[in-house]
Formats: sequence, structure tokens, C-alpha cells
Amino acid sequence: MDKKKVTLFIVSNQTGKTRKLVLSAAWLKAASFISAVIIIIFAAGMVDYFGLLLQAMENKRLKAENAQLTKQFQLVESKVSALENSLERVKTFTTKLKLITNVDAEDRITKLTMGPKPAPNQPVEEYEPMEARDDGEGLAAQDPVFANKKPLNDQAGELATETADKDYASLVIRIEKAVKETQLKEQSVIDLWESLSERQSLLNATPNMKPAKGWITSRFGYRTSPFTGKTTLHAGLDIAAAPGSPIYAPADGVVIFASYDEGYGKLVSIDHGFGVTTRFGHMSQIYVQVGQRVSKWDVVGAVGNTGRSTGPHCHYEVRINGTPVDPINYILDE
Repeated sequence: MDKKKVTLFIVSNQTGKTRKLVLSAAWLKAASFISAVIIIIFAAGMVDYFGLLLQAMENKRLKAENAQLTKQFQLVESKVSALENSLERVKTFTTKLKLITNVDAEDRITKLTMGPKPAPNQPVEEYEPMEARDDGEGLAAQDPVFANKKPLNDQAGELATETADKDYASLVIRIEKAVKETQLKEQSVIDLWESLSERQSLLNATPNMKPAKGWITSRFGYRTSPFTGKTTLHAGLDIAAAPGSPIYAPADGVVIFASYDEGYGKLVSIDHGFGVTTRFGHMSQIYVQVGQRVSKWDVVGAVGNTGRSTGPHCHYEVRINGTPVDPINYILDE
């Protein structure tokens, strides 16, 4: 039996010639089916392509928007960190002001004395010989000024700015804490200002600056002397400076000692009233005399290396009713 065939006539408009094309019906159906499949696949591909193109454009837009939001978030995060740092400085400054202007001498001694107290009946040397201390490099290495600060503990109520997660939730928490802290500090500063207004004479007579320009090489506190094996109190701060550098009075007062001491070398002591006195040891020159009234920033002597000293520096002490306290609490710019 003959298979069905389809005959196609192709006529040219220019030459008028006619061509005949004979195709089997089965082949034509197969060709039509294949063509339909190809068209469907092509159409589906085009739809998918345009869908991916639109998705890529949307992703590009979202990526740009995300980059902008990230920059904005980083800007806000940096401002929050700056606010937290400012609040911490205000907190420290306010605390120091409250401590140094507290009229209750016993309370001030309790709060300002630093370092572990010696055990009962434990021998204590009241002055540590300078030769018993480390050299300048060793002291500088031990000085907390050069040590890295430990991260703050957020669980303890501190703001952990260095270890906090950089996400929106943590930033919101930090902002809320900063706002609350700002409100509390604002009220605290207002209260402090009112208190200071009533204690102007006390403030003028309270030391609140570093008496010499230099770096701190040894701090206040108890330590074991390598020579005597006894617990020794370093009763002040050692401020290293060039020989002859001026030593300033840290507050108004009256000079009560200006002479030579075996341990301190050339020593000046100033009575500021309210039970507060300061000492300045190892001077090369003394520029004041006993009974002289001095004002803050008056030059009372020059940095030297007299007495038990291994290098030029100013040994600075603050005492309340004769009891040594940590001078760093009386230096507002440290």
C-alpha cells in the first residue's frame, strides 16, 4: 500500500518557474512536531531569561541599597561608639570630681587609697629606696598606661564597644543604654555643679593636675621590695622628665616644708587646707620657702635626681590627714 504523500508547489514571482516538492505525510508530521517542540523550548527559555534578567536587576538594586544601608549603619555605629566613649570619660571625670571634693576625710581615704593593704603585724617599709626599683624600660613595660584595656563586660552593666556584635539588635540596645546613661549623667553633673558651687574654696585648694610634664614610670601601691623582702608602700607617682623641668603647684596652698630629706632629696610640701597636703621629691632646685603662699601653676621647684633616686624625675604624693592616697585620682586629665 502506498504511503500518503504531500506535494508542495513553489512558484517564483520573478522567473515564473514552478518547483514541486514531494514529502511524505509521516515526515511532515515529525518535522512539525519537532518544530513545535523547538518553538516551545525557545519560548520557555526566553521567558526564563527575561525572568532571570529582571531578578538580576532587582538583586543589583537590593545590593546597592544594602551597601548604602551598611554605610549608614557603620556611620551610626561609629557615632554610638563615640557617644559611649564620651560617656565613659564623663563618668570618670565626674567620679574623680566627686571623690576629690568630698569633705568627709575618712570617706575620702577609704575610697581613694589603692592597692592591697598589708596583713596585720606584717612589716611595712614606708619608703621604697629608688635603687630597689626596676630601670626605666622595666617600669615603662609595667606601667598600666601602656597596657591594652580589657574589653568591657556587658553583663556587668558596661558597654562592650569592641566585642559587641555589629548588628541592628545590638546597636539598638547600645543606643538605649547610651540614652539612659546620658540622662543619668546629665542629672549627676547638675548635682555635682550645684555641690561644687557651694565648695568653691575647697575646689581651689584641691590638687587636680599633674605637677610636672612627663610620663608616669611608677604608680602608687604596695609591693614587695626585692632587697628587704618586706611589703613596701610606694606612696606616690614617679613622673619622669628632663632635669630642670619646672614643677608646678597643683592647687592653692601654703608651703610647710622646703628643704633636704635623706630619702626624698630636695623636698617641697604644700598644705592645701581641708587636711590635704602634697609632696614633691628629688628636686634639683627649690624655688619657694616655708610659709610662702602659692597659687595653682606657680613653679615651686625643678626636676632633679637628689636623694634616693636613680634618675631625674618628680616623686609626687597626695596625703589626706597624713595618709597617702593615690595621686592619679587627683589628676583630672589622666
